[in-house]
Amino acid sequence: MAKPPIDDSSRPTSADVHLAARRGYHHGNLKEALIEAARRLIAERGPAGFTLSDAAKLAGVSPAAPYRHFKDRQSLLRDIAQLGFAALGERLGQAAAAGGPQGFSAMGRAYLAFAREEPAYYAAMFNSGTTSEEAKSEGAEDPGFRMLREAVGRALGTHDAEAARRAAMLVFALTHGLASLSVPGSPARPRDLGDPEKLLDLGVDAMLRGLPAALAGGN
Repeated sequence: MAKPPIDDSSRPTSADVHLAARRGYHHGNLKEALIEAARRLIAERGPAGFTLSDAAKLAGVSPAAPYRHFKDRQSLLRDIAQLGFAALGERLGQAAAAGGPQGFSAMGRAYLAFAREEPAYYAAMFNSGTTSEEAKSEGAEDPGFRMLREAVGRALGTHDAEAARRAAMLVFALTHGLASLSVPGSPARPRDLGDPEKLLDLGVDAMLRGLPAALAGGN
């Protein structure tokens, strides 16, 4: 009886392995090569769709090599998530530097762009069991949320820190929800989602118009 053909479609090609090895491991950057390989695998299969051995194979190293830097696959995902939070924070900081309501709007668009352009980072950050709590010092406010809170406070024209925090939480929920729905390959993406940036602008504008009265009423 003939054996069924082996499906090699998900395996790294020899060209992949050679390129990753030449770029990373042969230059002594084993950790960076493994992170780069894992990011590619996450983008293709999701954060749960690969093993440390898969990352090692794509990086062109032995199956035992990853354990020099990572205890297990989750620790590799944690490092990728931390890099993602740092990269997102940098983008938000650049957007917030515009100042005022314009900077606030730019932050939302920067968040959507990050989710769309860096799907591997985004998946590792929010779909692998790793949170921003692991990417910042104990007891410190998340820097990205701090920038959002300050931008919301400016947009609302309020110095009430608690009101700004509550408003920022609502704005973040809207932004993150749209980003998660519009990220490439999202199974939850509505067929008629349309332009996420326009929806974000519409939602935030409506929210900011109604929030002062809602917050003043204690809702």
